[in-house]
Amino acid sequence: MSLAEGRRELANLADVGQLRVEPGSPEEIESLLSSGSERLADARRESLALFSRFDPACNAAHALSLSALRWDGYQSENRYLVFQVLPHTLGLPATVWRVLAKARQVGKVSVRAAGRLLPRPFCATVSAVSARAAEV
Repeated sequence: MSLAEGRRELANLADVGQLRVEPGSPEEIESLLSSGSERLADARRESLALFSRFDPACNAAHALSLSALRWDGYQSENRYLVFQVLPHTLGLPATVWRVLAKARQVGKVSVRAAGRLLPRPFCATVSAVSARAAEV
């Protein structure tokens, strides 16, 4: 998907009320990127048990994904939608947002279970989101 197509998709979501048009300030975007990077560092600490790294990984993925959405001038209170628009904001494949959405769903059930069910694919996905968000 091209950048222009992604922007059209975001505008369409705003037109139907799924997103709000609201430019992000440079300070807000920097804060989200910083928060995401710090949480990602915690999530990568191998001295922590896998399930103890899961929550920071989820929060890192959300902060970094939201920073991209805010960069594009949109806001959403829906965490799922912030992940779902990653193909439009960062050009990431749909498989990325699906893994993040699944991680969020599993995490709601049990952080311990989430650590056992989604460790490696989730960590790889968070790394991909982080790398792309850093390019913004």
